[in-house]
Amino acid sequence: MKICMIGAGYVGLVSAACFSKIGWRVECVDKDYGRVERLKKGEIPIFEPGLNEIVGETVAAGRMTFATDIAKAMQGADLVFLAVGTPMRRGDGHADLRYIFSAVDEIAPHLERFTVITTKSTVPVGTSRRIEERLRRLRPDADFAVCSNPEFLREGSAIQDFMHPDRILIGCDDPRAEEILRALYAPLASGNAPILVSARESAELAKYAANAFLATKISFINQIADLCEHVGADIQEVADAIGRDKRIGANFLQPGPGYGGSCFPKDVAAIIRTARENRAPLSLVEAVQHVNEERKIEMTRRIRSALGGSVAGKTIGVLGITFKANTDDIRESPALTIIPILAGEGATVRAYDPQGRSHAEKILDIAWCDAAADVADLADAIIVLTDWDEFRTLDLRDLRRRMTGRALLDFRNVFRPIDAKAAGLAYIGIGRSARQYTAIARSIRTKHPTRPARRDLQKTAVM
Repeated sequence: MKICMIGAGYVGLVSAACFSKIGWRVECVDKDYGRVERLKKGEIPIFEPGLNEIVGETVAAGRMTFATDIAKAMQGADLVFLAVGTPMRRGDGHADLRYIFSAVDEIAPHLERFTVITTKSTVPVGTSRRIEERLRRLRPDADFAVCSNPEFLREGSAIQDFMHPDRILIGCDDPRAEEILRALYAPLASGNAPILVSARESAELAKYAANAFLATKISFINQIADLCEHVGADIQEVADAIGRDKRIGANFLQPGPGYGGSCFPKDVAAIIRTARENRAPLSLVEAVQHVNEERKIEMTRRIRSALGGSVAGKTIGVLGITFKANTDDIRESPALTIIPILAGEGATVRAYDPQGRSHAEKILDIAWCDAAADVADLADAIIVLTDWDEFRTLDLRDLRRRMTGRALLDFRNVFRPIDAKAAGLAYIGIGRSARQYTAIARSIRTKHPTRPARRDLQKTAVM
């Protein structure tokens, strides 16, 4: 079986690599000549744990190749996967399908025998049928079937998710295509991964519904965290208690500064738009979207409050830029909302991220540090925006010695309050009682620490 994967972005590259890993031949096609050339040289353009090793292994084995020529890549292909971007369309929040339809137009002339054309990209309900209608007009003589096979991959653990899926969802109404797709996934299904076959519309909607539900869990736990701060409860204890209920589950019950990334924001916007167009508005999901946007703004208020009401003239160290750990993806990251507000109000921002700097420094005009601890140099406050594991091992006493102030705003609850207190830091987490915030804010205002001797920061920060 030969696969033609159109798109060497996150979804396309991960999927192509994993299909190759389980034994299939995959030609990965992308219009970006530079990206293809880098891939041929073994340079992986995205950070995803384990991906580099799989690509290297499968390329060496001859099962995975990269090209810019669709005609050549489609020769002898049994399946063509569409894994191009579907970004949020400006103005209305709907998914932009221009890249999908452009790819469809390009593959049409090269359909030679029965071919299964499958969307891997997240697309609005009805897209598979629109693709089929378009191809029928372009190639009325061709023999093909259009299916939906949405991915359910988490950035940072995509390899594990692909190789050990909770389910494999196939939207299909052609028996020949179903047989081919079942054969494609047989190596994974043998490991007890259920294959679910549904109508194409059901598969397309299931992807959006899944992401909307997970986004709802995040916004829900963030609001419960706010309530905890006022009633004296601890959000981690509350989340642990409710997460042990099998009907709820523990995943996505970690409070933070709001969700981001390439999927949740655009998929939530797209399903809201689809619902409105079909006069079945999703008021609950619309509230989730609003809560998440307000959440990011609320984080800046907390920072301002911890620094006596203003960040003007303050130095703020930021730990983490990516929307989550174990990825270099900064799209829709809370940091991209929070940091510009702080800088716009007169704060000097020093930041560090293990993987996101190369993307973020094109957008954020701030000082960049080469090590996590360096963000503390002469800082009035440190904020944690991403829960990278390496942050958990930081020496809090060393951070305190480097700082001018002593506020640690841990928006991911990475550190233990008792450890921060022992290090002399004024700790503010997410989901703890308002009494804690009041006491800490008062202590910051009334017990301003002695300013340490100024050190040369040019070695540790690059503008």
